[in-house]
Amino acid sequence: MCGICGVFDLKKQNRINQIILQKMANKIQHRGPDDIGFYIKDNIGLGFTRLSIIDLNGGMQPISNENNSVILVCNGEIFNYKELKKELISKGHLFRTSTDVEVLIHLYEEYEYDFINKLNGQFAFAIYDLRKNQLFCGRDHVGILPFYYTLTDDNLFIFASEIKGILEHPSVKREVDLVGLDQILSFPGLINEQTLFKNIKSLPSGNFLCVSFEEDLQIKEYWDLVYPKTNETCYSENDDYYIDRLDDIITKAVKYRLNADVPVGFYLSGGLDSSIIASKIKEVDPQSRRHSFSVDFIQENMSEGKYQKIVADHVNSIHHNRLFDTRDIAKYLPKVIYHSESPLKETYNTASMALSETVRKQNIKVVLTGEGADELFGGYVGYKFDKMRQHKKQEITEQLLLEKKMRKQLWGDENFFYEKDYKDYENKKRQLYSHKINECYENINCFNRDIINKERIRNIDLLHKRSYIDFKVRLTEHLLGDHGDRMAYSNSIEARYPFLDKDLIEFATKIPPRLKLNGFIEKYILKKIAESLIPEEIINRPKFSFVAPGSSKILKQNHEFINDMLSYQQIKRQGYFNPDKIEALKKQYLSKDFKLNLPFDEDFLIIVITFNIFLEKFNMPNK
Repeated sequence: MCGICGVFDLKKQNRINQIILQKMANKIQHRGPDDIGFYIKDNIGLGFTRLSIIDLNGGMQPISNENNSVILVCNGEIFNYKELKKELISKGHLFRTSTDVEVLIHLYEEYEYDFINKLNGQFAFAIYDLRKNQLFCGRDHVGILPFYYTLTDDNLFIFASEIKGILEHPSVKREVDLVGLDQILSFPGLINEQTLFKNIKSLPSGNFLCVSFEEDLQIKEYWDLVYPKTNETCYSENDDYYIDRLDDIITKAVKYRLNADVPVGFYLSGGLDSSIIASKIKEVDPQSRRHSFSVDFIQENMSEGKYQKIVADHVNSIHHNRLFDTRDIAKYLPKVIYHSESPLKETYNTASMALSETVRKQNIKVVLTGEGADELFGGYVGYKFDKMRQHKKQEITEQLLLEKKMRKQLWGDENFFYEKDYKDYENKKRQLYSHKINECYENINCFNRDIINKERIRNIDLLHKRSYIDFKVRLTEHLLGDHGDRMAYSNSIEARYPFLDKDLIEFATKIPPRLKLNGFIEKYILKKIAESLIPEEIINRPKFSFVAPGSSKILKQNHEFINDMLSYQQIKRQGYFNPDKIEALKKQYLSKDFKLNLPFDEDFLIIVITFNIFLEKFNMPNK
């Protein structure tokens, strides 16, 4: 893993400045502190910061093909590279290194754009073809690794693994994208190509782009999560087939992700998913005693320490437990927002950063973690609520008709409820916004833009519909982005996700929904697999939503910088939020008996606090 960046001069005026490229790379060097490299020629400049994991003595980038006509920088891992390398050698390709990502160059030579679907990995790359004067960039199927880009007014295409790298270029303007702010307020996080920076985009997962002197920027989808239509489903195999086959694929996915020339550890939350991964690691590599890592809250009602210890003892790991207190949250928030490059709706990224900090102190560079299982196997409470609603009639009211219209607009299905009544919530958003923002609200209202590809969820099972939406709305840019990639890389740690293995995902789409949510038993098929792997008290424990304390607890600690962020004068001067509404919320949140029921209640003030930190950290203009 590493950081990548680059500049492509589409005016062909040789405007690549080595000092600027160096600054861009330096800004993301936390992603790869072990080495740094550059390729600069005429109208193209590529930068690379390395986190050495495979081929420690070789494998430095940028890297080229045999005749130096194709140049690559890649952030990521190709887990099936050994099979691909064997195939390419049989076709006459010569390899210079033992690193995994070199296969991308030769695959490009052999198959051009079609090679991406051969990859099983987590990656974001840029390939410059000198023969075509073309830059070809891609992002992995699920969006585990980030890729940001912009096209400036003076025709420079600029990209980087993190936006802070792009901002180092003097041609890039700093301005808040209000559609991004509206998405943060409305959904779990940012979605699709949206960022908080105007004219800076995130390349969507499962997409690639091409840009050249001759053609405009083109973006194309090469992969998506595709569930069968209800009239096409044929679940002909017995239950044991699906259980055994999924078990085998999880084992292979874990084995792939243990491949590294450095020690590999794992996260333990105390829940089912990370416990399965921990037990699979032990099954695959029984002779090794690996390091495991947990974050645990001091507050007893939030602690999962008991269950974390059970699993750590079960797999005989060297366990490291990072105790976290509500007083730690304010201390970590400024650094968290700097690395997230976005305001947040919750505070648990602070605990995630503290966890990766613990990993780094043990000189571990790679950890396996359990994200992705909830979205694939019906793990959230919303899947149960869907089943309950199918048997419950609602009284038709004027408000419900408005909500149905909104649901049709967002999801293409007037009966699909996702998280909240969005029409009602729209009124709450507008109360929070300043007069200036409300004047242009219709232009920045994210509900007026396509959130997902609605055709992909038309006429599919209800559970699969929620799974697809969770993948697009919750997983990629939030759980894998600001919460996963950014918090791990803030301490130069690479996180790997066995449940997001491409082969596992594609098999999961073929598993009958009843094996995912069986009655009201969530992740039923994973629990069947777990019966031979982990202690029964982990399998049968009630699902515990990992939720960090909300802003009401932070406010009551009376931190000076938090008070400044929420001061009437500052809110008014910045011009994004209504200072009178913020004052009313402060009074409410500070009242003695007030308590946020997270994650179901909206924590409006944490959004305002983190947005104001965002403005300060990135020197963004007032409205």
